[in-house]
Order: sequence, then C-alpha cells, then structure tokens
Amino acid sequence: MKIVIANDHAATDLKFEIKEYIESLGHEVINIGTDSHDSCNYPEYGAKAARMVAAGSADLGVLICGTGVGISLAANKVKGIRCGVCSDTATARLIRAHNNANMIAFGARIVGSELAKDIVKSFLDTEFEGGRHQVRIDMISAIENEE
Repeated sequence: MKIVIANDHAATDLKFEIKEYIESLGHEVINIGTDSHDSCNYPEYGAKAARMVAAGSADLGVLICGTGVGISLAANKVKGIRCGVCSDTATARLIRAHNNANMIAFGARIVGSELAKDIVKSFLDTEFEGGRHQVRIDMISAIENEE
C-alpha cells in the first residue's frame, strides 16, 4: 500500500520513527510533513495529506501533531475523508473495521513511539467489514454532500 504521512513540528521525531516502521512492514511511504522542529501550521499538512488520499494518490494516511486532534480536524474537512484520532489499538482497529476510516491521527505528546507503532499496525492490518456498517458510511457521505 501507499501511505501518506504528515505532521507538524511537535511530531517530527515520532514521524520519522513511524515512517521507518511503516516501510519495514512493506509499505511505500510518502512523507509530506515537515522535517523540521520550527513552528508550522498543522492544517496545511493535514489538508495536503487528505487531498492525496481523496484523490487516490495514497491509499491511506497517517497524521501526527501534538494531540492528533487539530490535524485530524483539518483532514476531515476534505470531502471523502474519514479520519479518527486514536490513542489505543482497539480504536485504530474499529475505525477501519466499522467506519472505513482512510486516515488515522494521533498525538506525539499523547502516545509513545511503541504504542504509536502498534496503533498504526492495527489500522493498516484491518479491513472494512462492510455490511451494516456500509449503511452508516453512506449516511456520513450523505451529510458530507449536503449543500
């Protein structure tokens, strides 16, 4: 799979660890986050990564900022994106299985690197279950398409 990863200055170090980890799992990683610790604006990176996933340039996305919340809010403004903040593996698994999330976010100031790796692995290893969950995804899409 092709995974886009994006981050702000609060998550630069963790981004590099997660990028390397995803590559070790056999995936291609597109790094569009900052590689610097200089202050930057997470909405730019979250939106850019989300646009890549929405356009099909990447299969899934991983977003990291201080808490994961801000960057996920920006990503979720892009039509077709379902991004959830995860601080545990159960949530990471369930947002893929039940919500067909195409992006995940977490906070570099909230989770450590080993837990972050477990969260990413749970997310990447899980498939959408479809069935009754598809009805709910369709409802979310209908809300998104309202004028």
